[in-house]
Amino acid sequence: MNSILILGAGRSAGAMIKYTLDQAKKYNWAVIVADADLKMAEKKVAGHPNGLAVWLDVTKPEERRQLIARADLVVSLLPAHLHIEVANDCIKLRKHLITASYVSKDIYKLTDEFRNQELIFMGELGLDPGIDHMSAMKSIDEIKSKGGKLTGFISNAGGLIAPECIGNNPWRYKFTWNPRNVVLAGQGTAQYLENGKLKYIPYNRLFKEYRMVEVPGFDEPFEVYANRESLLYREAYGLGNIPNLYRGTMRYRGFCDAWNALVQIGLTDATYPIVDSDKITYHTLMEGYISKPGRPGASVKERIAELIGEREFSPVMKKLDWLGLFAKKKIGLHNATPALILENLLLKKWKLEPDDRDIIVMQHEFDYNLKGKQYRRFSTLILEGKDSDDTAMAKLVGLPLGIFAKLVMLGKVQARGVHIPVQKEVYEPVLQELEEFGVVFREREEEIAPEEHKG
Repeated sequence: MNSILILGAGRSAGAMIKYTLDQAKKYNWAVIVADADLKMAEKKVAGHPNGLAVWLDVTKPEERRQLIARADLVVSLLPAHLHIEVANDCIKLRKHLITASYVSKDIYKLTDEFRNQELIFMGELGLDPGIDHMSAMKSIDEIKSKGGKLTGFISNAGGLIAPECIGNNPWRYKFTWNPRNVVLAGQGTAQYLENGKLKYIPYNRLFKEYRMVEVPGFDEPFEVYANRESLLYREAYGLGNIPNLYRGTMRYRGFCDAWNALVQIGLTDATYPIVDSDKITYHTLMEGYISKPGRPGASVKERIAELIGEREFSPVMKKLDWLGLFAKKKIGLHNATPALILENLLLKKWKLEPDDRDIIVMQHEFDYNLKGKQYRRFSTLILEGKDSDDTAMAKLVGLPLGIFAKLVMLGKVQARGVHIPVQKEVYEPVLQELEEFGVVFREREEEIAPEEHKG
């Protein structure tokens, strides 16, 4: 094999493209980077002798298939809903395919077709999902190999801004990945296991019912809200009988209460348009969410505070005010949904400045029983980016993809069909090489009393 096609050159593609081009020089591979923004693709390729940037409208099947036909391996960094089209093309053209995105039900339906064609589809190869799978499976397999029985698994991760770069931002958060996904995060119902019982947290309560988690190296605990898909990992991780299973997203203190206010007001709703939203102000929009008459003379800000059960100058209200939600400034978006209006506002307020550094924090907790004693193992990753271009997020999304692509190109992956990276032949070499880039999980373990066990 000698040709790799990378579809997409966006925010998280830089580290993957750079790594792949470096390997291409070593192994004499050709790398094609295709994107609808040719200048962006050219910037990522940066004149590398083994690389070629091309323009592609991925929604045009014939042009897409012509590029796929020229490759041995396809790496899709496209929006998740486009993977199914690329997957069908790869089956017809007999090409391996890898992505960082969640593997959808539609993709899983193609398992037999990929296997019958002796093809690899490996999804969830990024950060979360991706590195979380691999690092978790490493510890799970180690615990099982010495006879331990897993009784609890907690995995929390967050893409944050480095503490020194927070400045005067009261949210203590900036965008380091897809803004749309941040705005819509948590919609649906989170499910997890606690003491063998299913637990459910609907969206309207999700950011109110958060946990606190301590991580070594930080002065204060993080807030953690439950992820929607925790139960999906019982079977994938071989934890079918585990009584406690929880996955969560980490934020700095104060974030969840303020985000809960946005949810309660209705500003994260993407199901309907605000008519003539381009002509009204944010102040008018907020007034529109107030249905009950307030006390005479009360301002919109005071009435919103009453609506969400806050004082007018509480920390939550200060965060909403800092965003500009009460400003008499026109929204300027035509018939936009509340979620889109909020996203557009946050893009301005939560934008990374050139010298800003992001930070990734991930921590797993494994409770297990061994020879009648209960233990807890912690596995913690902390990685800081260099600036707004060279981010920890881009590195941790892109490098696992690049390393796995190299393994496929060198014929070192035996698994065929549709998979996520929980096999030892995948996680062992990927995690080992990631350590060369500073991606290191620090582990500690302690014996705990049975009553300390938690889900």
